[in-house]
Amino acid sequence: MNIKILELTKDKVKLLIQGEGHTFMNVLTEEILTDPDVDVAKYLIKFQFSDPELLVTTNGKKDPLQAITEACQRISRTCDDLLGSLNASAKKKSKK
Repeated sequence: MNIKILELTKDKVKLLIQGEGHTFMNVLTEEILTDPDVDVAKYLIKFQFSDPELLVTTNGKKDPLQAITEACQRISRTCDDLLGSLNASAKKKSKK
């Protein structure tokens, strides 16, 4: 995944995230918004096949890049938990 920083200030970042679509961007923005220090997290895909721009603003208590990083870590842990549960269920099923 290639990311280009378009704008960065103390409480605002605008990123271009190459190769991603609505599915990933919806998950990412929803998870970013769970952070109480985040004011805005939204994305824009200007044209059907263009790369999304992500905008995140915070209340100044947290760096917006840190908020994105923490959201990605939470998403990753959730996916790891799901994979673990699927593997455990598959092992139980195969033993029957």
